[in-house]
Amino acid sequence: MPPVPTEDQIALIGAGPCGLAGARALDKAGIAFQGFEAHSELGGLWNIQNPRAAVYDTAHLISSKRRTEFSEFPMRAHVADYPDHREVLAYFQDYAEHFDLKRHFRFGTLVRRIEPVSERPDTRWRVTVDAGQGPQTAEYKGVVVANGTQAEPLMPRLAGRFDGELLHSSAYKHPDQLRGKRVLVLGAGNSGCDIAVDAVHHAQYVDLSVRRGVHFVPKYLFGRPADTVGGRVRLPPWLKQRLDARVLKWFTGDPVRLGFPAPDHRLYEAHPVVNTQVLHHLGQGDLHVRPDVARLEGRSVHFKDGSARDYDLLIAATGYKLHYPFLKAEWLNWQGTVPRLYLNIFPPHYRRLAVLGMVEAAGFGWQGRYDQAELVARYLQAQDEAPATAAAFEARIRGPLPDLSGGYRYLKLERMAYYVHRETYLAALRHATQMLGRHMPKG
Repeated sequence: MPPVPTEDQIALIGAGPCGLAGARALDKAGIAFQGFEAHSELGGLWNIQNPRAAVYDTAHLISSKRRTEFSEFPMRAHVADYPDHREVLAYFQDYAEHFDLKRHFRFGTLVRRIEPVSERPDTRWRVTVDAGQGPQTAEYKGVVVANGTQAEPLMPRLAGRFDGELLHSSAYKHPDQLRGKRVLVLGAGNSGCDIAVDAVHHAQYVDLSVRRGVHFVPKYLFGRPADTVGGRVRLPPWLKQRLDARVLKWFTGDPVRLGFPAPDHRLYEAHPVVNTQVLHHLGQGDLHVRPDVARLEGRSVHFKDGSARDYDLLIAATGYKLHYPFLKAEWLNWQGTVPRLYLNIFPPHYRRLAVLGMVEAAGFGWQGRYDQAELVARYLQAQDEAPATAAAFEARIRGPLPDLSGGYRYLKLERMAYYVHRETYLAALRHATQMLGRHMPKG
């Protein structure tokens, strides 16, 4: 068969979990597309060889494999309940091989710029890429952005000057970086607590600086992965928060007793920390909680309670910011710290521009990303095969945007700006997919 002209293809950006989900959905729908991945291999943030990977040598999933995997391709039985990054990457490689997805991607190809050819809602898109031989530009029918949400480190603003080493957690790869050093970890999210536990075994001493209290969830409840326990009965948010918080205290105790400040939010209103080892080490005195940083001075860190201590290494486990540098913010309807998109996917103006993966929710998993991708594929298909159906869906996209909070009051933080309630969001996805009808061929 002759090659499909780029003007009749969709450009898919990224070959991490979101990009693979997009590739599978588009391929299954019979939609021609071209994938681009800046790294030489797939895996995204889970490929530790990728310079932009967010994982470190001891990183594991914080959700269990059965709540994370793609439903049509379960992880093998011998894979751990909470796989490490090597098992996760192997799973993605198996997934891509099983569905023959790698042939759709150009690896080692950086997307530099994406711009609409015109202001028409159905415009084509001009995509400029660089594979090392200089920029190349071609027009595509549409664009699906799937480069994830952890591509750009968010560094804290710290007063003063530090004469030691300051790293973002994305630059932390192996415990050898900690060996014999006086370490301060900034931030008590999942990565921060993981790194602090690593430092306990390798550093001279380690402290954990926190701004607010967090809720801790053990990986196992009653001998089973915690995220597989309960959930069969839908409870009002206030009741679920109260009951689950009581159960968790039976397993974790009160972190305030170990030095953490009391949380300023209820359970599920921010992402919980799935790591009770940090509590174990706090209880043993291997690790200490410090308040927020006031200022830096040489090797000394001064804290907001008036105390100070010397360190060699500061690791900022302060998260990431959304980063789509190849697109102008206005084309994604960027407002404040995030784009305002229908179902966190579709901007209001352009019909063939979509974002995958700009969503966080407890237990959302890769299947949730695939469900997003399937909706995108059906919408693209409906534009060609069922224009009246597509037009009705476009009216939804233009707004008003639905409430996806499920009744929870999420913290007003940049990293929480695209947080949703899993069941509420998946129900909205299913409804939208049903609205577009079953235009996809079986695959």
